[in-house]
Amino acid sequence: MQHKTELALSFLLSQVLLLACADLECVPGFQQKAFYIEEPFQFAEDQPVLKLKFDDCKGNNKLTFEVSNPNFKVERDGTLVALKNMSEAGRALFVHAQSEHAEDMAEILIVEENENRGALKEILKIESNLGFPRQKRAILASPVLVPENQRGPFPKSVGKVISSLAGDGVRFRLSGKGVDQDPKGIFKINEITGDISVTRVLDREATASYELEVEVTDVNGKNVDGPVRLDVFVIDQNDNRPVFKEGPYVGHVMEGSPTGTTVMRITAVDGDDANTDNALLRYDIRKQTPAEPSPNMFFIDPEKGDIVTVVSSVLLDRETMETPKYELVIEAKDLGGHDVGLTGTATATILIDDKNDHAPEFTKKEFLATVKEGVTGVIVNLTVRDRDDPATGAWRAVYTIINGNTGQSFEIHTNPQNNEGMLSVVKPLDYEISAFHRLMIKVENEDPLIPDIAYGPSSTATVQITVEDVNEGPVFHPNPMRVTKQENIPIGSKVLTVNATDPDTLQHQTIRYSIYKDPAGWLEINPTNGTITTTATLDRESLHVQNNTYTALFLAIDNGHPPATGTGTLHITLGDVNDNVPSLYPTLAKVCDDAKDLRVVILGATDKDLPPNTDPFKFELSKQSGPEKMWRLAKLNDTHAQVILLQNLKKANYNIPISVTDSGNPPLTNNTELKLQVCACKKSKMDCSAADALHISMTLILLSLFSLLCL
Repeated sequence: MQHKTELALSFLLSQVLLLACADLECVPGFQQKAFYIEEPFQFAEDQPVLKLKFDDCKGNNKLTFEVSNPNFKVERDGTLVALKNMSEAGRALFVHAQSEHAEDMAEILIVEENENRGALKEILKIESNLGFPRQKRAILASPVLVPENQRGPFPKSVGKVISSLAGDGVRFRLSGKGVDQDPKGIFKINEITGDISVTRVLDREATASYELEVEVTDVNGKNVDGPVRLDVFVIDQNDNRPVFKEGPYVGHVMEGSPTGTTVMRITAVDGDDANTDNALLRYDIRKQTPAEPSPNMFFIDPEKGDIVTVVSSVLLDRETMETPKYELVIEAKDLGGHDVGLTGTATATILIDDKNDHAPEFTKKEFLATVKEGVTGVIVNLTVRDRDDPATGAWRAVYTIINGNTGQSFEIHTNPQNNEGMLSVVKPLDYEISAFHRLMIKVENEDPLIPDIAYGPSSTATVQITVEDVNEGPVFHPNPMRVTKQENIPIGSKVLTVNATDPDTLQHQTIRYSIYKDPAGWLEINPTNGTITTTATLDRESLHVQNNTYTALFLAIDNGHPPATGTGTLHITLGDVNDNVPSLYPTLAKVCDDAKDLRVVILGATDKDLPPNTDPFKFELSKQSGPEKMWRLAKLNDTHAQVILLQNLKKANYNIPISVTDSGNPPLTNNTELKLQVCACKKSKMDCSAADALHISMTLILLSLFSLLCL
């Protein structure tokens, strides 16, 4: 089938070239620059594939061929031959030919079955039946193939444009990116011969192809034919090494994993043409560190880059390894791993992760601890061994008290630094209740054990705790103590007899009492029997009383060695008695001598006592002397009254005697004087200086009259 295809294609191309190039001179280079072959099921070793024809028009002296795919070669006569059996050769390969006088490039495309006919029709633009006559083209611009990284000197001829209009007065003109557009000046055309040349080294990775236009003009530059598209394809050379871009590469695999477990994938990229072997990568492990327990712990898929384990699960044991970290030097080589391929390397780090295949074990079966009664805090550190990876859930210990903690007096926490169990007393222990405690404790890991591993007897331990007796202070019952007393009870009255007991029941101790804090100095306590009596009058209105309550502190001291002290609090709630007279406010008032409003001032009264020993208050004026009354008192409510003048008074100072009586039983009265200043007022300004000069005191007048009467 392949030979038939080759012969048909060669025949068709030769006919087209003969028609297009009739009556033209020999053109150096490949006589056919593009080939299409159907991809067979398999290329057989040493089997001819097709034949290429190269003619430098001068005898082909020292003609050599180079093929881009190392799996093929070209014989001296131009026959393309497969070098080995293979089922896939890639999608494209290029053949470079060079003699003493010419060089050229041909492209061979490998297509799926029946794909070539459509491609050939597209390239040659002919009908499927190849009937005649056909439209004859004036310009023949075959695609130009230019290898990247060519050596100089430049310019270098890379192709030729042919026109049936060629002759005197006809010129070729080339345009497009790479000619008269940026990047300018890469390609040039001989306007007489149509030879295409390149002026510099090309880089396929920068620009893979150029789309130019060629046209034919007369000597005046007027277009005669065209423009016709001219494609320039930059042929890839293997000038890029594989590069690992996604590092660092770190993979994890669980210890005990079965053979063939995938650890990670590591891949590289190659800047060359992905459709050629120049970018066909193969991977290999070049070095493994460390080399124990096997120098070949891992394998890498040469095509995909998947790293998998190749040792048995028994050897993949983290606890028996020299180190749980392996470093692999990975090499990527292009040209499908061929010896002449370019290489790139990277380091892959593989960590063997721990699984919980070792149960924690106590270092001792029994731990001892001693603690004084009444003390809290850590009393003993429990130590364990665990062969798993520190700082993981397979190593971290979790402790539980499974017996003996009936009063919930103990707690245990894990020290994250060393995995020890810190046993603490959280409720003070009482020697008199129990002098010994025995706890049973188990230890587990945060992570569950693997199914074939179980916790054994070494994962439990006992703790023997001895409680030491200390001299504890006496305890008041109750505490605080509360009593209610009237504030005016006689001095020496009994307030309360306190009761304190010594918790050290195994010791026969006596207790003495004393005052610790008595802010007002009102109390005393019998040091033997604890009876509290008053030494002064209790006053509810004292600054030392808060919210009707007086607070004092007392001590109970035993005769132990050393003595221990207990503190008791006494709250005395004081009942109110009517022992405070009401007070009057304000005691000074001013009024203008020509005032029209004779309501002088509103008086108020307060009382330190509590109801019912306060308001309602009774306000009264003392008896006024003289023929006429000058003021009167009007009650406003239970706590206030108003002083009203009966007439305008002369400028002077007046003392008005007023009595205020509370509602207590018996009631208490406060006699006081309101000082009234009658002042001169002009333009809303009050001048009371004259009143001071003309001071008249009704009280003094009364006293003078009383003195005269007594003579």
